[in-house]
Amino acid sequence: MTMMTDHKAKAEQLDREDPLAKFRKEFHLPKNESGKELLYFTGNSLGLQPNRTARFLQQELEDWAKLGVEGHIHARHPWMPYHEFLTEKMAQIVGAKPEETVVMNSLTVNLHLMMVSFYRPEGKRRKILMEYSPFPSDIYAVKSQIRYHGGHEEDDIIFLEPDEGELVSDAQIQNTIEEHADELALVLIGGVNYYTGQFYPLRKITEWGHQAGAIVGFDMAHGAGNVPMNLHDSGADFAVWCSYKYLNSGPGSLAGCFVHERHHGKKDIPRFEGWWGQEKESRFLMEDEFKPIPTVEAWQLSNPPILSMAAVLASLEVFAEAGFDRLVEKSNKLTGFMEECLEKAAIPGLKIITPKEPHRRGCQLSLVFEGRDKAFYEQLLSAGVIADWREPNVVRIAPVPLYNSFADVTAFVGIVKNLTDQD
Repeated sequence: MTMMTDHKAKAEQLDREDPLAKFRKEFHLPKNESGKELLYFTGNSLGLQPNRTARFLQQELEDWAKLGVEGHIHARHPWMPYHEFLTEKMAQIVGAKPEETVVMNSLTVNLHLMMVSFYRPEGKRRKILMEYSPFPSDIYAVKSQIRYHGGHEEDDIIFLEPDEGELVSDAQIQNTIEEHADELALVLIGGVNYYTGQFYPLRKITEWGHQAGAIVGFDMAHGAGNVPMNLHDSGADFAVWCSYKYLNSGPGSLAGCFVHERHHGKKDIPRFEGWWGQEKESRFLMEDEFKPIPTVEAWQLSNPPILSMAAVLASLEVFAEAGFDRLVEKSNKLTGFMEECLEKAAIPGLKIITPKEPHRRGCQLSLVFEGRDKAFYEQLLSAGVIADWREPNVVRIAPVPLYNSFADVTAFVGIVKNLTDQD
């Protein structure tokens, strides 16, 4: 029995034994022109559409058509408190209390709102520590906030430096924080690095940042729905994330925000304020004085887009049925199986730059194909693999536990092996 045949047999057995395999049928999988399912490994960029999303959207369209403005009160899911239908399920996924969790705005908007409240440079303490190779939107947001506060972006940003190839060790993080302890105003880390897939130790970073006297926040765009974040127990001051990647809520859909309960109700926190952050009991009295809701909801600005929230709710119901702990367990097994298959295939020039330890990564593997350019990625697409290319030579692959199978993994590895063997 050849090595690939052996892995295919193992994949078939794992799929048969997988208690979550049934959820694959809950999603629309892209197909080619002949109707064959493509290998979709880009849930780290845009998650697939749950089958039930159309039904959830249609319900709101029907209520809007039948009820007009009365839908705010009399819709099947009344629009006035609609965001509250999402809160508990989202809180379970990110490991927070419901009162610390809210779905609102888009990711970078929420990041700016959090920095308004929690980046308060004063005297020598002005610097922001960011991870190695952060997502560009985070850099743009941070630079603009620094300029807004009269600082200088070239002086006031500290980037972590990798010391394990493309990765950053815990010791390196701790040492960097301690080295700049008296200068740090904010530690702002992308909890799962979009490029390498490294999952940073949120609780440790929070402890080190607080010991240095800094505020600590995380951008969990690549973590929400992917890794166990345990935001409340981490002690982080705030976190933000999007919902269109692993949370499958549709392109450009709403984002989430966490503010630790110890900051709720404080009057000395600066905050951009809007109508939807006003206490619910007096909101429609139309008073001039802002009375903040005593939870993270105080950071809300406007009433939310219901159609987008309906898509979020549809996906969150799938997560609730699957159970997030079970998804993490399958993710570790599925990603580990892909790593095993790739390593045993002995593909020339292939290097995996994502950490090997399961607790240091989610379901993404970042694959470097040395000596190859984007033409290789185009070959993968032509062979039926939907993946993600990052310059100069990285293919990001995300075997998502909700809808990817172990058979998908062996099919992908077989395609890579065939393409590289043709050289």
